[in-house]
Amino acid sequence: MLAIVAPGQGAQKPGFLNPWLADEWFAARLNWLSCVCGIDLAHFGSEADEETIRDTAIAQPLIVAAGLCAAISLFPSPGAGIKLTGVAAGHSVGEITAAASTGVITAEQAIVFVRERGRQMAKAAANEPTGMTAILGGDEAEVLRAITTNGLTAANHNGAGQLVAAGTAAQLAALAAAPPAKSRLRPLSVAGAFHTKHMEPALAYLTNLSQAISTHNPRTKLLSNADGQVVASGAAYLTRIVNQVAKPVRWDLCMATMAELGVTGVLELPPAGTLTAMAKRQLGTEVFALNSPDQIDDARAFAEKHGGQQC
Repeated sequence: MLAIVAPGQGAQKPGFLNPWLADEWFAARLNWLSCVCGIDLAHFGSEADEETIRDTAIAQPLIVAAGLCAAISLFPSPGAGIKLTGVAAGHSVGEITAAASTGVITAEQAIVFVRERGRQMAKAAANEPTGMTAILGGDEAEVLRAITTNGLTAANHNGAGQLVAAGTAAQLAALAAAPPAKSRLRPLSVAGAFHTKHMEPALAYLTNLSQAISTHNPRTKLLSNADGQVVASGAAYLTRIVNQVAKPVRWDLCMATMAELGVTGVLELPPAGTLTAMAKRQLGTEVFALNSPDQIDDARAFAEKHGGQQC
């Protein structure tokens, strides 16, 4: 069974779209989405530096647009892609990519919504210095205790021995000064404490905006970051996406559901690598990180090998 997954913020790297922009069709589609959202996505994905694309208002539309354009390059016929895909999921902002890829919303709706999501989250993050730090290894109970003791939130439960702590700069500094035993800390390239109470100021605006978005039920199994469960209603999924900005991402539960459903292959849309690495460690499945149009033929072969088995 094939799972298609879409990464979240922090996966972007300077110049990651350069190989894709050599593909005329991809470049044209990206230009269309740039016009829709009013952001020069080709520029930010090819020429901008790391600090520039760390900006939430830039990073989120850039990641979603990259995933959507690559998905259409992979499956020019959406019906064929849906037929092969047993389950789909996205990590954090990747849920918007997953929603559009499974027909819940259109690509145009997705890019406008993610533009506004990024702007509102950036605005909320500007209220005080906040951030996120990945904690790798260590005893999970001790790690969670250290997060709580420092007043932080376990914003991402990523499985495979990785939790992400989020909160104020001072709280993260205190954690870094006394990290949990046998753990490694890695600050993330994000501009705020996402999926915590610090993002609550964005909720009212996004809730109101979402009421104008028409939805359809997903055309394949679609997993939610809230609890890892399959959500069959497009309207319910959109509501979950809105609320998720201030709630922890339970990617560990998404992977647990993939295991229960019998997923044998995980294909990650660009900028790929983060989620496939987690899947390889946690699930032991075959994985494919799609990062260049030169990989399209191999990616299709991977999808055909694992696809077509519906839950």
